Amino acid sequence: MVTKKPIPEGALSERAQHFLRALIRRYIREGQPVGSRTLAKDTGLDLSPATVRNVMADLEEMGLVSSPHTSAGRVPTIRGYRLFVDCLLTLEPLDQVEIEHIRGELEQGEAPSDLLESASQLLSGITNMAGVVMVPRRDRVAFRHIEFLPLSNNRVLTILVTNEQEVHNRIIHTRRVFSRSELEQAANYLNQGFKGEDIRTLRDRLVREMSDARERMNDIMVDAVEMAGKAMEVTEGDDCVIAGQTNLMEFRELADMEHLRQLFDAFSEKREILHLLDECLEAEGVEIFIGEESGYRLLDDCSVVTAPYEVDDQVVGVLGVIGPTRMAYEKVIPVVDVTAKLLGAALKQR
Repeated sequence: MVTKKPIPEGALSERAQHFLRALIRRYIREGQPVGSRTLAKDTGLDLSPATVRNVMADLEEMGLVSSPHTSAGRVPTIRGYRLFVDCLLTLEPLDQVEIEHIRGELEQGEAPSDLLESASQLLSGITNMAGVVMVPRRDRVAFRHIEFLPLSNNRVLTILVTNEQEVHNRIIHTRRVFSRSELEQAANYLNQGFKGEDIRTLRDRLVREMSDARERMNDIMVDAVEMAGKAMEVTEGDDCVIAGQTNLMEFRELADMEHLRQLFDAFSEKREILHLLDECLEAEGVEIFIGEESGYRLLDDCSVVTAPYEVDDQVVGVLGVIGPTRMAYEKVIPVVDVTAKLLGAALKQR
């Protein structure tokens, strides 16, 4: 869980802290610039309008709030949010009913992949934002079995089993139409010759065999190697599960269609999201990136709240929520923290 950090002595008066907290809470709730009169009412302090304006001017000078051109009200800056999250935030722990709901949803998943899908959907459903769960990292991913099933339009369904019971279903496009018997022969060639090999090593080996030994391989072997290489290449990139991306369309500050398109592209490709999650693998507890702190331009208007999850006291992955900087941190942080703990426990039982 996030630990509240003390504000450096003399950095911000108690009155200024009170006003900043009230302003950010109001802005998170309504998404509109907050004026001095509204702020005075929210804080419940008997202060003159001039005094309130002076405090707001001080906060603006410190870079904690800013004034949009179209309004006399103020909005929090990234620096203001950071101070709020680190020093002024009061978390709202989940009650036992909410915890049992998350636990119950996760316990319904039989395979690890089902658990990851459930966790991402839970995070999205509870927060009304995007939920993301990194697939557990392993030093070795072993090839166990593969099947090819014919589909229409030069497409083949690949069913790849790795480690003990992890199943990856993928559709790949082939250069010609294959019969069911040809696909069975291709699968037999792979299952008989490569079972137990590390999938990363195997993929590289298959690529080499395609280029170095094509003349010594019959057509079925060539096809098998080509299709397996495609299937394993896609599986390598399937490293996180994302749910609820369309929830972000409901937030006015993220509703620009071009920006949304680029953001959804990033969700689809996953590279930047995964890199950010990778950075959190070593974190102790909840990690929060606000706006440009993520280092990715497309997330400049977003915040990312993450937590690592463990199996057998070893961190194997990270999950989190992606939403606007104007998110209810006091509610989102406990949801992410608890879901990470319960996902780790559920995976351990499998």
